[in-house]
Amino acid sequence: MPDLPADTSVPRKRDLSRRARRGGLDDRLTGPRPKHRKKHRTLFLSDIHLGTPGCKADLLLDFLRHNDAETIYLVGDIIDGWRLKRSWYWSAAHNAVVQEILRKARKGASVIYVPGNHDEALRDYTGLNFGGIDVIGEMIHETADGRRFLVIHGDQFDSVVKYAKWLAHLGDRAYGVALAFNNWLHEIRRLFGLPYWSLSSYLKHRVKNAVEYISSYEVAVARSARERGVDGVICGHIHHAEIREMDGVLYCNDGDWVESCTALTEDDEGILSIVTWHRFSWEQDGGAVHETEVDDEASAVLNAA
Repeated sequence: MPDLPADTSVPRKRDLSRRARRGGLDDRLTGPRPKHRKKHRTLFLSDIHLGTPGCKADLLLDFLRHNDAETIYLVGDIIDGWRLKRSWYWSAAHNAVVQEILRKARKGASVIYVPGNHDEALRDYTGLNFGGIDVIGEMIHETADGRRFLVIHGDQFDSVVKYAKWLAHLGDRAYGVALAFNNWLHEIRRLFGLPYWSLSSYLKHRVKNAVEYISSYEVAVARSARERGVDGVICGHIHHAEIREMDGVLYCNDGDWVESCTALTEDDEGILSIVTWHRFSWEQDGGAVHETEVDDEASAVLNAA
């Protein structure tokens, strides 16, 4: 009787698992996607900064694997061209994030890329489509309840970026150093089972000049939205997630994936929410995912598993 070929499925799975670990990805981020994913009408992501050590690509990948949307807006600074020009950094997790977004586009999601200042080179390609992703300079998004929102990255309202680009690049280097320390602190906290916490974000919101900068930026963005006759604005740039009424318009900032690990979502009723993803899905308990919802009449804070 001839010898049957050996069953190589188990070793192959082990090899894939080892390759995932060598690439820095947890096995649970490379296996089958969860069956019960959260469905959104629209998902807004910005300031991912792929190509930098500070990017929390593994947390973002976990978030993307658990959340689907009919429309996904990439609201600028998705890839950090400034950093990649200085030195190359690209991990397996960064590549997996790109592949997951492309997969969502192939599965039917409308993916719209609004470039920011760190990926400003893509502004030369507005109006084109790459791999199912439309590159657009800015967008008017209409929510399910009929409100119109201007979608922009927001660097247009940053005087440093606009008038002193050399200073913006210098500040970016200093920010990179702070994020490097942040990453070290994050790894220490994970050893003790603690969730992600950003020291740089904590300090930024307690330094008077930084707080004043954020406030003046928000006022300028909201003023522009009001002058253009829309109901609100959705932006990024300053790495500070927030939803609030300002001068008759709704200001929404979807945050970032280097400090706050947040996204802005819209449900089928047009309600906008900020979702925070500080823990991996397998670490989450009753308070792990935090959502802040705002509608026309009231605001509420909900905790979801």
